[in-house]
Amino acid sequence: MTDRGTVHVMAIADSDSYLKWAAGLLDALPEGWSGELAVVRTPIAPSPSQMRGAVQGTRNGMALPPVLSATALRRAVRRVRPDVVVAACTGPVVDVLVNDLFSGLSPRPVLVSGLPGVSVPATERAWLYRAPVDLFILHSHREVAEFRELGVRLGVTGEVGLATLPFLAGGPAPGSDAPTIADPAEDAPRNRVVFATQAKVPVERAERESILRALADLAVRRPDLEVVVKLRARAHEQQTHRERHHFETLWNDLVAAGEVPADAVSFADGSMREQLAHAVGFVTVSSTAALEAIAQDVPLLILSDFGVSAEMINLVFEDSGALGTLDDLRAAEFREPDKEWCAANYFHDAADNDWARRLAALVERARGEGLPVRPPLLTAPEDLARRRRGRLRMDVPPGALRTIGRFRKRLKRVRRRLTSR
Repeated sequence: MTDRGTVHVMAIADSDSYLKWAAGLLDALPEGWSGELAVVRTPIAPSPSQMRGAVQGTRNGMALPPVLSATALRRAVRRVRPDVVVAACTGPVVDVLVNDLFSGLSPRPVLVSGLPGVSVPATERAWLYRAPVDLFILHSHREVAEFRELGVRLGVTGEVGLATLPFLAGGPAPGSDAPTIADPAEDAPRNRVVFATQAKVPVERAERESILRALADLAVRRPDLEVVVKLRARAHEQQTHRERHHFETLWNDLVAAGEVPADAVSFADGSMREQLAHAVGFVTVSSTAALEAIAQDVPLLILSDFGVSAEMINLVFEDSGALGTLDDLRAAEFREPDKEWCAANYFHDAADNDWARRLAALVERARGEGLPVRPPLLTAPEDLARRRRGRLRMDVPPGALRTIGRFRKRLKRVRRRLTSR
């Protein structure tokens, strides 16, 4: 660890899932280091309730982070002069931060990014947006191997580091005899089946409705169980990814049509950890929350009815022993994950983690000889135009952006009418 004064880390998030990851990462910093959180203002910035849920249980959980425009964020970084900036953001926002907002900073901080959950298979876009960072943090041996191999092919010069997902840190290996992670609700009755939603999958409305119907069937068959749909966001809130068919809205439609009992299923937001403390079973199509369930020894189901593929974001769960069907859900038949799969995917020995050592070495190098400029790989005219639009979205308030968008649509309609005459 560096010995020339306190190392200060500033983590910047753009959405609820990245904020949760950033808050957990700051908690895992080496002893003696300090950290602070900020949220960059974008159309997907989390609401106050989402922020409270994201930072709950972390050192930064006592106060909500400030939400800053791009200009205000650059001023804050210039004032604070952190040793490390963690761009805990979606790829396009990382691209704007490292190639525009923080360009020309002197001394240049160590630039770090990462992915907040399951990231298998490795994708070119994830690397291309983050090519200029000094350290890319991933969370399993499989992810590290795939991204390193892909980075070599793309010509990336930054390092890849291994970390335990923050919300898994401190717990025993799945299936071990060690006590589970301490929880304030550990004595609560376990009578819930928790379904964790995912914004992107399944895609089709009918597929989503089939899950809700299966949950309703389970609730009717097993009145001793409380069936809960755990939401990442309410219908009016933003998420990292756009959700075309919100589960709560679909449920209300099914109830109105008389297809499901109104009180069969309840909906909840807030802390997944709190829900899992009451859970006897967990189910999802694809969600990082499945790993939280494994960490808390909650039997689970990864639904395979809609396919197991990169597109369904559940390819990583092949050979996990946790795949099952909607019929299994109706029968409350949950699985225990395979121990070998766990060791290769997110539940490795904490001694394998090297991200903090790599980061400390980069801080020493930055304070001494300095760090090289790592050039972007996205340099086409369309990339530059997208970057300018991204910066604009960070500086202009969302309400004003919506007004501008409506004005542009009206202007296009007027132009079409004029040209058609």
